[in-house]
Amino acid sequence: MSSMRNAVQRRNHKERAQPLEREKWGLLEKRKDYKLRAADHKTKQKRLKLLKQKATERNPDEFSFKMMSSQVDSAGRRITDRGNKALSQDVVKLLKTQDLGYLRTTIQELRNEREQVEHRLILDDNELVVLKDGEDTRQGKHTVFVGDKEVQKKFKPDEWFGTAPELVNRAWNRPRKEIETDKNEWETDEESQPKKLSKKQLEAELLARKEERATTRRRERAHERVAAHLEGLKARERDLTIAIEELENQRAKMNNTIGGINKHGVKFKIRERKR
Repeated sequence: MSSMRNAVQRRNHKERAQPLEREKWGLLEKRKDYKLRAADHKTKQKRLKLLKQKATERNPDEFSFKMMSSQVDSAGRRITDRGNKALSQDVVKLLKTQDLGYLRTTIQELRNEREQVEHRLILDDNELVVLKDGEDTRQGKHTVFVGDKEVQKKFKPDEWFGTAPELVNRAWNRPRKEIETDKNEWETDEESQPKKLSKKQLEAELLARKEERATTRRRERAHERVAAHLEGLKARERDLTIAIEELENQRAKMNNTIGGINKHGVKFKIRERKR
């Protein structure tokens, strides 16, 4: 009878899957998973209970041979030796010299980077303007040769260059008066004779305005990035300068060339030989 029952194919009983609305919580925990987790939890609880019992029954005055070699501070905490050894004065001086050399090398590299960033920036109308790569920010000299001293006294740079007096010292983007007058005349002519633009011309004009606004936004973001980078370089340079000064003070104190404050908070200074 049992052999016939085993010969007939029976239905495979499958485990229930995780519902669709709870798929974000991962796989559904089965009974075998729960048994393993429960056994692990019980083992940990037993271990914690045993450790608590040992801690409550521990005798703090129980003797151990380590009490003979251990030390205790004023608060009752045990002081252990971490294996650190005091270095000699010469070794400490050498280490501080190497640290000072590293800091000086780092701050020199930082200064070079800051100068390169400042080289790409100029201050124009209290706004930062980013120059393109390869564009020079150095102020060159423009020499004008005249016949005699009388002409030199009457010489006016704004009339010579044909620009406004406040724009004479500008070495770039210096408009001329003729261009400005021609532009004004052209604008007045255009205003007096308005023209109707076609649909394609209106679309092209709208697209040009959008591109101009996008270019302005990109330029402003570039200004902000470069200015923030420059401020960060300056802050790092200040921190490194403070660190170098502190190291130099420490070396001077080790060489007994300057005074300071001792461990008791008393100020002292180095005695100088009377001349």
